[in-house]
Amino acid sequence: DCTMPLARRTGQIPESTWIFSFREMTEPWKGAVGCLGVAIFFAMTIGIISWQALEQSPEEWVLRGRTGGVLWERRRGALLLRALPAGQTVAVIAVGGVPAAEPPPPRDHCWHDGGQFCYAWEEDAELRLSLEPPPAPATECYRVRWTPLRPDVMLKDCFSMVNVSWYGGPSIRAQRWPLNGAESHAQPFVSGDFSKNPAGYGPVLERYFLGSTGVTVTVAPDVPLFLSLESNSHFCLETPAGRAAMPLHYLLSSRAGMRCKPPGLFPPCRSPIWRYYGPEGSAAKIKRGLRSLAKRLKRHHLQEGVLALGERCTAVLAAADHMPSEWRKRHASTHAWDPSLIKPLQLSITLSPYTSIASPLFLRSLRDGEAASYWLSLQPRFGGCSVPLLTTWKGRLCARLNVTSEVALNWYLARARRLRQALGTTYMVFEGAEGNAFLEQAVPPPAELAGDQYTGALAVALATLGNATVISAGARSSHLPLFIQMSPLRSDWSHAGLKGVIPSVLHYSLLGYNFFIPDAVGRGSLASDTPGDPELYVRWLQIVTFLPVMAFSTPPWLCCDAWVMNLTRQCIQRHRDFVVPLLIKYSEEWLSLGYPIFRPAWWLSPTDPTAFIIEDEFLIGDEVLVAPITEKGQTWRDIYLPGEGHLWMDTNTARVFDGGTILRNYSVSLAEVPVFVK
Repeated sequence: DCTMPLARRTGQIPESTWIFSFREMTEPWKGAVGCLGVAIFFAMTIGIISWQALEQSPEEWVLRGRTGGVLWERRRGALLLRALPAGQTVAVIAVGGVPAAEPPPPRDHCWHDGGQFCYAWEEDAELRLSLEPPPAPATECYRVRWTPLRPDVMLKDCFSMVNVSWYGGPSIRAQRWPLNGAESHAQPFVSGDFSKNPAGYGPVLERYFLGSTGVTVTVAPDVPLFLSLESNSHFCLETPAGRAAMPLHYLLSSRAGMRCKPPGLFPPCRSPIWRYYGPEGSAAKIKRGLRSLAKRLKRHHLQEGVLALGERCTAVLAAADHMPSEWRKRHASTHAWDPSLIKPLQLSITLSPYTSIASPLFLRSLRDGEAASYWLSLQPRFGGCSVPLLTTWKGRLCARLNVTSEVALNWYLARARRLRQALGTTYMVFEGAEGNAFLEQAVPPPAELAGDQYTGALAVALATLGNATVISAGARSSHLPLFIQMSPLRSDWSHAGLKGVIPSVLHYSLLGYNFFIPDAVGRGSLASDTPGDPELYVRWLQIVTFLPVMAFSTPPWLCCDAWVMNLTRQCIQRHRDFVVPLLIKYSEEWLSLGYPIFRPAWWLSPTDPTAFIIEDEFLIGDEVLVAPITEKGQTWRDIYLPGEGHLWMDTNTARVFDGGTILRNYSVSLAEVPVFVK
């Protein structure tokens, strides 16, 4: 009889009897048992998946230090930088260019080294994270190294702006503070000229970004870099498309604070700069124009200052100075320049590293076969002669100085020194230092001129001329004793005009460029020849009073009523007596600690989110708050007083207010600028 036994030892199944009984089952019973097995299998599979989904953490530590660490978040495919012990996420980095949804495996390729984590996305890219020696005791640094494994892989890491305000990086046409409000398509991270490319990046930038959570991002200087900005969403570091196997390296630091490389001391410019816009057709006309401007300034009791000549006028005077000595003697009364004509005013001249292809200098270098020694040139692939790289400068076709040639640099600096001595100038301004002429024409630059190395090399050379030298661009040159000429602005109330002045001040100072010359009071560099809005003139004047240098493109008698002339004198006196001593004091602090001279409101309120987005106030050091009017027609404004626990006194009214508060609808007349002393 083929029945299953009723009694057996526990845990034992008589296999033969079981199999024999199964074989004797009818077909319906066999189908039922099979269906049951399939159901059990699917149930177990679903259970395992559900368990993984519910029990497995969406975040996984990949590298952990003493005060924080880096995690991988599966949902967004992102790296998280987290501070300990509070557990605050200080940076979210969405990974692009690789299958970001694939989580790192439990097995670390660098398991033998506790200070590193390595992971490779097969056939795409390799990620290597490492703990680096900290620059300060309370700081922790993580090196992020992406290496593509295929030539067509474009790496892209995007830093979230959600709940984080970001500062630093590039200057832009309508500067914002913080960068969260800026917008830019992906483009080379190279200094540029807004007149050539208004949508590009400006003349001052650094590969340094600071987040309001205390995290900094510093990109390696030798990495070809693209940057994109998506307003209030993220900014992205990218490798160039179409170039073989370009790596992406950067350093993440938490609680890093400021990093500025202070230069030597500057002589503060106590006197204003007056830009010359008079006749420029000949040396005689320029001389008469300068003498006329000097007389007008003296008549209005503004006789101290600097008369600034543009590049065109400088070239005309230089050409007259280079005439044969006998010719100069015959025409001395009308052509030669005599600095005593404008005393006690001083003179500033302007040069650039460009020369017209029609100039005798360029034609002579071609004739002598020395063009490649003096001017940037394209090297032939298969032998033959090099060809000068031509570009445009102020509407003319030009060649650009070859800063990699010692011969060219020595000649250029000797020419500048000779002009300074011949014309008796105090300041020398060098325009056209920004930009990469090769990239502008989609030509791969030589290795020694990649990125902003042209700007850096020229800045190093110009620093030998002394600390009364002004340059139009800054990139990895904040440690040099050079004044920086700020980007030209429009003569209006927009962020491309007046509203962009304070964000630019904070941006330049954060990056280490504390001694700058703001765009001129009056029309603004990008305006027409007609005098501008008197109210705009006054509000612009009130801001630059508290900056390192006061510069004017329009004298007050051409633009405004007599009371503005009196206000101009008062502002110049206030700059000399009140602002310059502050600059000297805080430049010493800059030298010793690296702190910027011009500081944002959050400098004294580092945990107050309200302070992170204030772009119409600035501090001079820790003790003076300037809160100008930047809206047309306004005679009131809200003023944020930083630093809870501090007291601030209004210098106009002597009223005292608590720090960490907002003064609503604070009354400000057209003749006033709110200034508070701590």
